[in-house]
Amino acid sequence: MTKEHIINSRTPIDVARLLSTRYGYTLDPLNYVRGVAMSGRIRLYQLTGEDDPAPSIEQAVEPFISNDRVDFQDMDGAVRSGYIWANELSDVTGNTTYNRLLEQLAAPYMHTQSTGVPVGVDPDYRVEDIFFVGAMLGRAYAVSHDERQSEALTAFLKHVEPQPDTGLWWHCHSSPFYWGRGNAFAALGFAEALSYLPDGNSAYEELTHKHREHLKALIKYQDQSGAWRQVINRPDSYLEITTTAILGYVLMRGINGGWLSHDFESVAMQAWQAVDERIDSTAMLRDACPNTGPLPALEDYLNRTPISGHDDRAGSMSMWFAVEYAIYLDTKNN
Repeated sequence: MTKEHIINSRTPIDVARLLSTRYGYTLDPLNYVRGVAMSGRIRLYQLTGEDDPAPSIEQAVEPFISNDRVDFQDMDGAVRSGYIWANELSDVTGNTTYNRLLEQLAAPYMHTQSTGVPVGVDPDYRVEDIFFVGAMLGRAYAVSHDERQSEALTAFLKHVEPQPDTGLWWHCHSSPFYWGRGNAFAALGFAEALSYLPDGNSAYEELTHKHREHLKALIKYQDQSGAWRQVINRPDSYLEITTTAILGYVLMRGINGGWLSHDFESVAMQAWQAVDERIDSTAMLRDACPNTGPLPALEDYLNRTPISGHDDRAGSMSMWFAVEYAIYLDTKNN
């Protein structure tokens, strides 16, 4: 049997297990990349009941949960989202300390700057912040049920807008380019928020519609292989794994959560094929855009050399996608 055949016969749960052997064991350096991987390990355990990761995760996060050691106020969004695992770790351990962290971390987002965006959000409207705010305020609301948090979250998501002519998102105002992972971050922020907002929320339908319209715009640019590109609307840019993994996760999350119809299933399944073929049998990956702040020229995005090998960002997002797809299959088969 060829290596290609072995890989192509893997299930999403197989891939999640594989990725969980390499990613999600450290928070150093503290940021969302490593936080998502820890969340992925917990979600895998919640689905399978196998190999409880809580003891190793509690040991890894212990240096990052004390007010004496960490300034929770002086953090950017990427660092705040390094705690994205907190509510799930509380769920599996019964230790509510982690839930209380979320309320501290989300607190700055409840105050609005003169620009109309929350404190801690770039006034240049970087799309990463849509993910960070959606993830942290959504989780904080889920554990506290403080309506001020849901109001701050929905106000922000109503305030930000994609470009009206394309339905896609620029990286930010000073970098008016349709970066692939940037568009994935925007979609992810809405998916995170919708995961925690009750469907009776007054803004729920408006946000769901906005989210669906963005996904419909993105689907037009999905390659026949299932992947999306480093620059969404540029066929000369490379097919990129983190964009594809995040969008695949977003689609499956929405289908599982009920705010996306089953019309999106085939798109998500194609995305899975593209992600799966970029993960080898040792959990190494290929075609991953490296860390990318706003860049001054389109060519800078096109020329970002993709990573092949160990990549925490691609590994963590692919694990989220694999687990969410496995949940979908489990639900469908039962």
